[in-house]
Amino acid sequence: MDTPQNTALTRALTEIPGPLPARGVIHIAIRHTDRFTVVGNDLAQHPGLSTAAVGFAVRIQSLPQGTEVGIKALAARFPEGEKLIAAALRELEVHGYLQRARTRLPNGRIVTRTVFCNQPAALLRPRVAAAPPQQAPAAPQVTAPVPASVPAPARAPGPALAQGPAPAPAPKPEHHAPLASAPQASAPQASAPEAPIAEASTPQGHAPFVPLVPPPTTPKPPRPPLPQPRELTPELERISTALLSDLHHHSPEFTLSEEHVHRLVPGVAAWLERDTHPDTIRHALTTNAPEPVKYPYQFVKHRLTALLPPPVHRTTVTPFQTCDGCERAFRAPTPGHCRDCRTGLAHEDQQAAA
Repeated sequence: MDTPQNTALTRALTEIPGPLPARGVIHIAIRHTDRFTVVGNDLAQHPGLSTAAVGFAVRIQSLPQGTEVGIKALAARFPEGEKLIAAALRELEVHGYLQRARTRLPNGRIVTRTVFCNQPAALLRPRVAAAPPQQAPAAPQVTAPVPASVPAPARAPGPALAQGPAPAPAPKPEHHAPLASAPQASAPQASAPEAPIAEASTPQGHAPFVPLVPPPTTPKPPRPPLPQPRELTPELERISTALLSDLHHHSPEFTLSEEHVHRLVPGVAAWLERDTHPDTIRHALTTNAPEPVKYPYQFVKHRLTALLPPPVHRTTVTPFQTCDGCERAFRAPTPGHCRDCRTGLAHEDQQAAA
């Protein structure tokens, strides 16, 4: 048999009203009544986050307050590995959804506190402090000749409207407004001036708003310069130029222009100066390269800089010599006599001079 079909989904599909799209996803939305988490589209469809980062953000958002969300804690709870979890948490930190900071508890223990925000972009907007709840303003006193024993009707406009200036005719609303709103519209002395928005945004006694979201990207460190030889001799320049010009014969993707070859010659000369064979340099530049190599000049420059071998430490060894007097072997840069023979010859010269 083929893959079993879900008949419940097929039955629910027939109950969707209206024409269905010919292609693409079709949503069957069932309202949640318990155990659900609201996830915004700014996170679910974030163009800069990977699918793993979005998934872990949803999982962290669904956990109760105070749950451990470290790398090891998430790896013990979910099937993903620690490397994938660490990479996802770093993405969430870069885009402002997650913040991890070390803090000291009253007992002296240092712990890592994790803060998750479902809408980091909202933290960058200026926030208006909520004003304390106040009672509704009392309706202005209406000095109308209304008898004290007869209360004013609740919804019908009273004769007090005749005391102020006549308002302009307005279309009849669908719902009758309360009586308290009529005198405010007709009597200009009862309306209070509106407070400016700028004064309400920063209440007295509160520090100005400082965004807590880190910058979206961290500036990259400058790239290291191309290695330079101690002395660019004509022989080193000739061999380096020939090696770089011949790279495209071994791999067509490493086709360099004349200007790029001229710029990369000092880097290859630095390798040759460290007793590196040309075949070794060619193998280091072209092996395990990405497919395709979009920017061969930048790729070759990076490998010449990052894979530069260490300098050669040459140890000078003094050769053995055979003494001309006693034929004893001794170390000396040039042939001659050993130390004992030189001492004896010097003593004989002193006696002869005396």
